[in-house]
Amino acid sequence: MKFGFGKSLARALKSQKKFSRLLEKALKPPRNKAKRARPIPRAAKPVLVETTAFGSNPGRLIMKTFVPAARLPKSPALVVVLHGCRQTAESLDSAAGFSKLANERGFVLLYPEQRSANNSQRCFNWFRPSAVARDRGEVLSIKQMIEHACEKHHIDRSRIFITGLSAGGAMTAVLLANYPSLFAGAAIIAGMPVGSARDAISALRAMKSGATPPSGGWGRPVREISSEVKAWPPITIWQGMDDHTVNPGNALASIAQWLEVQGIAESSGRAEEKPWGRLQSWRTSDGLKLASYSIKNLGHGLPIKARDAERSRRSGDPFVVAAEISAPAELVRLWGLK
Repeated sequence: MKFGFGKSLARALKSQKKFSRLLEKALKPPRNKAKRARPIPRAAKPVLVETTAFGSNPGRLIMKTFVPAARLPKSPALVVVLHGCRQTAESLDSAAGFSKLANERGFVLLYPEQRSANNSQRCFNWFRPSAVARDRGEVLSIKQMIEHACEKHHIDRSRIFITGLSAGGAMTAVLLANYPSLFAGAAIIAGMPVGSARDAISALRAMKSGATPPSGGWGRPVREISSEVKAWPPITIWQGMDDHTVNPGNALASIAQWLEVQGIAESSGRAEEKPWGRLQSWRTSDGLKLASYSIKNLGHGLPIKARDAERSRRSGDPFVVAAEISAPAELVRLWGLK
């Protein structure tokens, strides 16, 4: 009996080590910056303030905020930004320039941050059912952060926006599915559709090869969470055409998911060729409901304008990448943060 148990334990440990190697390989930064990248990059001058008491925090996440030094409007907007794997809130903010935009436009930033104790790669656990169920785990922790920020900074609750990169993009989709009325707009960047995985192994498989549609279609996982919801905020989906970490087919699955949930025919969309790639948009009588930004020559990361790429290089964050369009600038334009 002891001998058999020892063999089983050895096989389990071997399997775990194999998965860890595969995950680390999948999260490698773009090749042209691999030598310069650090596993957990940090900004040289952090501008974010940590809040330790914001609720029960069942997901054991960290809350960080940025409030502009200049005088805020009486009821400012709130932008929630979720980092990707192997990033910190500071590294993403320093590279992408969200706080610079917040200073210029007068809105508050909220950065939920993952702990390495929860995930060794600092990924939000978007694939773990206990972390993403409504009013549980990491999802509830982020909702509590939003509530705390709203009360402390007198946020205009009709202007709460959310975006996320990679694992943060996948978690953005989950938060949107759970609390659609909370947000006025959402952006999923190199993310995953809701319901595409139930554990780390299936998440890795879906990222690399493309998620398999569930029975009943991609709309079903969202409808099961929010079956009574009729109105959804505008959603944008961003994907690099050369992304080898998250298969671009997952962006197509996300498009199908949110079109189906909102009852919009795919054929009703409009496609435009842009200098940076391809823009597809779907509108109803209520305005823009869904847009897809497919960006050429972009690998896995958040796109910023080439003129801002030096800031990204200084930050040491390899997942904010030069492109012909800036996601942060485009989002503040779409969201009317003037």
